[in-house]
Amino acid sequence: MDKETVLLDSEERMEKAIATLEREFGRLRTGRASTNLVDNIKVDYYGTPTPISQLASVAVPDSRTITIQPWDRGAFGGVEKAILKSDLGLTPVNDGKIIRISIPPLTEERRKELGKVARKYGEEAKVAVRNVRRDANDQLKKLEKDKAISEDELKKTTDDVQKLTDKFVAKVDEKCQAKEKEIMDL
Repeated sequence: MDKETVLLDSEERMEKAIATLEREFGRLRTGRASTNLVDNIKVDYYGTPTPISQLASVAVPDSRTITIQPWDRGAFGGVEKAILKSDLGLTPVNDGKIIRISIPPLTEERRKELGKVARKYGEEAKVAVRNVRRDANDQLKKLEKDKAISEDELKKTTDDVQKLTDKFVAKVDEKCQAKEKEIMDL
């Protein structure tokens, strides 16, 4: 392994931390309907926990409604139960052909709670980025100890890793601010 490989690996892992943050943000309810809200809900389908997206078509006909149309009529009850049991606090309405979920507007208190959750996700992403930095610096010190790179190269590459870390921490902050703004907008 050389210093370029360490840098590339670090950047790739930091990108994954950002992608994870975006996935977490997608699951946060913001008062707008999104298929991401039901992505992680599992339905007990013939004894197997199955994601809703694998047994129904999920759509967003307007900004306040999610529709779920199971392909198998026998899955309606399970989908309804799974949504009610989820921590989303949403109530499904089943008309026999399609399940509709109305997204109510968020209260000010709930918006503030969601803002805190978004900040927590952001902090977790920053910790992940910093852990990547620590791993990269450890690898670089090992390379220097093994005489694969010089002390000057170690210093310069460590600075490069820090610049990369700063860039990704700034990206996380930017995404957190955007998500908080989205949550607080009516």
